[in-house]
Amino acid sequence: MATAPCALCRDDGGLPLWRGAGWRVVRALGEEVAAAPAWYRVICADHVAEWSDLDAAAQARAMAIVTALERALRAALAPTKVNLASLGNVVPHLHWHVVARFDWDSRFPAPVWAPPQRGDDPLRLAALRAQLPACDAAIVQALTPLLS
Repeated sequence: MATAPCALCRDDGGLPLWRGAGWRVVRALGEEVAAAPAWYRVICADHVAEWSDLDAAAQARAMAIVTALERALRAALAPTKVNLASLGNVVPHLHWHVVARFDWDSRFPAPVWAPPQRGDDPLRLAALRAQLPACDAAIVQALTPLLS
């Protein structure tokens, strides 16, 4: 019986914003990110499972992309904190989660994957979602110098 293809090889993994040599950046979509809509992923174009599978140049490029994305999020949204994570337990394809967090979000200060500590704030979530198109554009602008 053949195994199903990797989800991040098969699909973009979110709303595609930017593609450069070896990497893509997407904004995560769906129920998983409903309480943290400013959730982005930096995804390796090649199917590799571990950070140590990359050579030093690919690692440096990945960190340059993650750093530019984090800076763009901070400038556009002024979050309380930006969370960075690379787990790969569920999807063993190298990718980084870059998530803008706010002290009012239902899981803060716990990780985004933790159970909620309080109810969602619908007004603040709606205001944040309204900012995402401009934030996406700022991210693209920040990443454009990294195209080559």
